[in-house]
Amino acid sequence: MPNIMLSIVMAVLLFVTMLGCVMLSALFLKRGITSVIQIFRKHNAVGEINAKSFKELGLRPRTFADYFNPGLRDYKREALQLLMANNIVIKTADDRLYLIEDSPF
Repeated sequence: MPNIMLSIVMAVLLFVTMLGCVMLSALFLKRGITSVIQIFRKHNAVGEINAKSFKELGLRPRTFADYFNPGLRDYKREALQLLMANNIVIKTADDRLYLIEDSPF
C-alpha cells in the first residue's frame, strides 16, 4: 500500500511540475508578444507604408545557431513568428515588417 501512495504522490508532483512549466512558457510568450507589438508601435511600423526592416526595429530573425545558444530564451523571436503566422505582422517582398493597422492589439 505505501508503494502505491508514493507512486501517486510522485505522479501528481510530476504533473504539477509539467503544468507549471507550460504555464511559465505561456506567460513568457505573452510578454514577448506585448513587447514585440510595443516595438512596432514605438517605431511607427504600422501599415505597409511605414514598414521597417528587422535591423531598424532592433529585431532579428531566428537563426539555426540560436537553437544551440545556452542561457535565457528570448521569447521575442517566437512571439514575432507567432504574430507573422497569424497575419498580425506582415513581411513585405523586400523583407520589411509592419503591424496590421486594425489588429486587436
